[in-house]
Amino acid sequence: MFEKAAVPRATLYDMALTDEQVRALEKHAEAIRETVIQMLVAAESGHTAGPLGMADIFTAFYFHILAHDPKKPDSEERDRLILSNGHICPVRYAAMAHAGYFPVEECLTLRKFGSRLQGHPERLRLPGLETTSGPLGEGLSQASGIAYAFRMDGKKQHVYCLMSDGEQEEGNVWEAAMFAGKYKLSNLTAVMDRNNIQIDGMTEDVMPLEPVAEKYRAFNWHVLEVDGHNIAAFIAAVEEAKAIYEKPTLVIAHTIPGKGVSEIESDYRWHGKPPSKEEAKRFLKDIRTMSGKVPHEYA
Repeated sequence: MFEKAAVPRATLYDMALTDEQVRALEKHAEAIRETVIQMLVAAESGHTAGPLGMADIFTAFYFHILAHDPKKPDSEERDRLILSNGHICPVRYAAMAHAGYFPVEECLTLRKFGSRLQGHPERLRLPGLETTSGPLGEGLSQASGIAYAFRMDGKKQHVYCLMSDGEQEEGNVWEAAMFAGKYKLSNLTAVMDRNNIQIDGMTEDVMPLEPVAEKYRAFNWHVLEVDGHNIAAFIAAVEEAKAIYEKPTLVIAHTIPGKGVSEIESDYRWHGKPPSKEEAKRFLKDIRTMSGKVPHEYA
């Protein structure tokens, strides 16, 4: 039997998760953050801020939202999850490993020669990846094309596109936004990681995006804004998006880059920088306590 998710799903009419469900998802997110740090230390390269900031959202997808089966990663019945900003792939690899796509130990091969887990996702290397991503700004076009093809074929799967706020500076994104709006792709939900940073500074200093929500609405999108670290609220937003008829939906997820590691949170200099072994020890301790908010059995 094809399983929809690892945690029982809320319905459109009862989107509140129980405390037990939320706690289970938070523990998954904590484990994913730990794995991300361990991966980056082993690789001695890679991106830190974005993957930590998106751990809650990837947890929501792989452990609750997606229709997927780790044992059948190429199943035609699966939802499609497109990662546009491929440089944050450590968090996707970690989420996939913890969800059962491959052994968690393989995460330590990140960026190694011959590894399936390259610095940007490569579709032909790892089952469960939908696209090969690297150049920013392409994901929304790819997701829109897949969603349009599903509609033409009468298929019911949903397409999700995760993208950064910095890549909204790319013109290709807005061509895709026009396309999806024109064809009313209600089977497409985009999620923008609105963490306000990019590699060389704050987005509003480099190339201001605001009013980004109004821009998407002008392109005939339904737009929601949510705390990207509130897993239950994010899941509810995605469920609302699936209930919207004849419009694509953008969920603007406000996140903190480096979430869980207090000394690097919101510091754009950690966009593309890995921690040292000594830094990793501090970071892991911080993640395991989450400033006292999330107790950990090994803290």
